[in-house]
Parts: sequence; C-alpha cells; structure tokens
Amino acid sequence: MPYATIDAHHHLWKYYAPQYPWISENMGLLRRDFLVQDLMDVLQEADIAGVVSVQARQTLDETRWLLDLAGRHDFIRGVVGWVSLTDPKVDGDLENFSSHGKLKSVRHALHDEPDDLYVLREDFNQGIKLLTDFGLRYDLLIFERHLPQTIQFVDRHPNQIFILDHIAKPRIKDGVMSPWKENITELARRENVFCKLSGLVTEASWQSWTEADLDPYVQTVLAAFGAKRVMFGSDWPVMLLGSSYKSWVSIVGRAIAHLSEYERERILGKTATEAYRL
Repeated sequence: MPYATIDAHHHLWKYYAPQYPWISENMGLLRRDFLVQDLMDVLQEADIAGVVSVQARQTLDETRWLLDLAGRHDFIRGVVGWVSLTDPKVDGDLENFSSHGKLKSVRHALHDEPDDLYVLREDFNQGIKLLTDFGLRYDLLIFERHLPQTIQFVDRHPNQIFILDHIAKPRIKDGVMSPWKENITELARRENVFCKLSGLVTEASWQSWTEADLDPYVQTVLAAFGAKRVMFGSDWPVMLLGSSYKSWVSIVGRAIAHLSEYERERILGKTATEAYRL
C-alpha cells in the first residue's frame, strides 16, 4: 500500500481471570496471554504499519503498562488509557500520564456501568472538562441503547474530541437497524465525534455471520460520518471470536472498495493519525 495502515483499536493482556471478568466462559480462546510478539505477528501478516493500544482493565497500572510498552515499541503509535475521571484529584493522574507523549486518549467502560445515564453524572463531566487541558481525546465505549444520552453528553463538551468505539455496538446478531441508525446519524452531526470501524464481528453471530450482515452497518457509518471521521480498527484479540485478523482487514477493504483512494486512505490510516495526533 502507498500509505501506512493504522489499526486504531487493539488490546494486550497478561491473562488473569479476576482482572478480566468480561471474558466469559464462552470466550475460551481469549483466556490466555496476548502480548506484543503475538500482535507483531498478525500485523506483519496483514501489512499493518502501526497501532493504537487500548486499555482492557480499569486500573492505573494498566495505563502505566501500556505506556511503557509504547515507549519501547515504535509501532505502538498511541495509547488509550484509563483514569478515574470521577476522582476529584484526577488532574494529578492526567498531568502525570500526559507527560508521556504517547498517551492520546482515555476511556471508561461506560457500557458496563449499572447506571445507563452514567455519562450525565456531574462528577464524570467535571473530569471530562479537564481533558482538553492535556490535549487528550475521549473514547466512547457504549451500547446502542446509550446513544441518546451520549448525544446529550457530547453536546456539553463541544471542544472535546470524542472517538466512538465499535460503532456503538449495534444489534447485528438480530439484524436490528433502528433506532441505532437514527441515533448514530444524529450523533455524527457533531463534528467533534469520530467513529471506529471495529468490533462488528463480535456483535454479530460469531460462527455464522456474513459480510452481507455487516454491510448495512458499515455503510450507515460511512454515510453518517464520512471518510474524514471514520477509522479502521480491529478490536484484536477480542475479534478472534468471530474472525481472523487478516480476514477482518480484507473484509473492511472490500466494504470500502467503492470509495475513492483518498477516502480509503483516510479510513485506513489518515483519520486515526489526525484524530489521535499520532
């Protein structure tokens, strides 16, 4: 390829069951270590030039670990870490971590919070207000049912760059488009929101999905955000539940094949590079 392809979303972990409660019993193939060498192997096979490493645990140690790895491996272009944004003293953690040039964004597993309106909490929003001071983005990890309140949340922070993970996890397995389509289209009207084309196969039926099942969701995202605000991501190794890494790269390539070369370059690397300032 004439341009560098960036995987804007993957994870690494040293597997220890109590620290990864979201890896359920039916996700047996994920119950092992996934480390830098494993990642390098799949990147080389798929001709991927660089990655953004995303937290998989909500601990400060996770953020430190990912930043240490990024400091030792040039192909890790950026890190999405975790800090407790509801902590009144979070500015100290943000100042400490942001001194490492590869911290680009933070995120919280909003979709795991018992309160579906967590994004509207005042203490959480106070933490979000600090991010622009440190030049940090915020990654949105939500289910489709969280989109209406996420729109309200984003509107509170017009100067903050948001990056939506996994196209807000629509109900692909059930073939349900509405109200996800209407809500994500409305969210996309906010030009400070970007979207990752990632995580689709794990929202589909892992063993029986087809590209035709995924395509309406892909095309909705492309139409809503445009290539300038869509970026490729794998969600490796989680996506291994439904696809190999190389296959997912090929699937995305076919889904965007009808676009111009400029648009394909945006999705496969340039959007992530600009949005995360890699």
